Amino acid sequence: MNQKIAGDELANQQHLQQAIIGPICQAAELIENRNPVLAQGILARLNHQLSLPIGKPYQRTAFYFKDALQLLLHSSSNNPIDSACNLIFKIGAYKSFSEISPILQFANFTCNQVLLEAFEGFERIHIVDFDIGYGGQWASLMQELALRTGGAPSLKITAFASPSSYDELELGFTQENLRIFASEINMPFELEILSLESLGSGSWPMPPRTSEKEVTAVNLPIGSFSNDPSTLPLALRFVKQLSPKVVVSLDRGCDRSDLPLAYHINHAIQSYSSLLESLDAVNVNLDTIQKIERFLVQPGTEKIVLGRHRRPDRTPPWRNLFLQSGFTPLTFSNFTESQAEYLVHRTPVRGFHVETRQSSLVLCWQRKDLISASAWTC
Repeated sequence: MNQKIAGDELANQQHLQQAIIGPICQAAELIENRNPVLAQGILARLNHQLSLPIGKPYQRTAFYFKDALQLLLHSSSNNPIDSACNLIFKIGAYKSFSEISPILQFANFTCNQVLLEAFEGFERIHIVDFDIGYGGQWASLMQELALRTGGAPSLKITAFASPSSYDELELGFTQENLRIFASEINMPFELEILSLESLGSGSWPMPPRTSEKEVTAVNLPIGSFSNDPSTLPLALRFVKQLSPKVVVSLDRGCDRSDLPLAYHINHAIQSYSSLLESLDAVNVNLDTIQKIERFLVQPGTEKIVLGRHRRPDRTPPWRNLFLQSGFTPLTFSNFTESQAEYLVHRTPVRGFHVETRQSSLVLCWQRKDLISASAWTC
């Protein structure tokens, strides 16, 4: 009897989800087929059901994607005003997210461990980064490098940033923080920021390696291209020219520009719903969750929708692009796998686990993928 009740509840829940998510995907399909008037009608009706980002994770996620589609139809830019106050809110949300969820720790640890293993024996390190963010990953890496016997190596980071997705204040904050930290640990450090658009110019903006003692590595998260999916093949061609020792990548599972827009959005809604489910399971106050959603989740959904509309052409799945560009997947070391599992098991909330799949390490919540890390060579 209990099994039947549980089954009925699950079926009812799925029906309720489809009643909300279905129309959003239908509106996305109409937009893709250049029928904005009908799409606007569907979204207007959804405003009655989704007037605020409240309720279950799928309802809040649906609200953000509904809003992103409306933003698209009204052709208005929702870029927040670059201000110190806004930056403080974003950093606060990022800090809270890193404290209550294992996602960022898992991502940073797995990628950094691959890099540390690749950097052994080299005195000069050059990292080409397509997602510098607030620089937290590199502060952790620098700390590990500074512990080397024989002293810290020199580190240069070349960060590619898109003018449409980064603001000057944010980049300036990251730059200053990393420079101060490098000075504190006596590490020779240089940070250069280049425009992502320069990759389309045909002339690569990077000089070749100048020393046998220098090693180059690349940080290439798939999500950093959601603002313009067509840039990924260009970036891969550029990286191939660099011949780095290793490329590390992250996939959140919601960047599916290989699918039609409606399927892409459906996939992204499922992905973000799983993320919000995992956050809801943590015993933190509602205000913290709302700030994470306002300053991290909502901008992420807008990037997916607006970026896909800006470049509607479908691209091959990202893994296929890597293989076609001449990259070969690397297997994570036993140490990296075991330490990643240990890190996740330390999380006070049950439900997170790590799986190994297609040479990737995948962090899951209740058997649903949250983020996967992979390493490549060329």
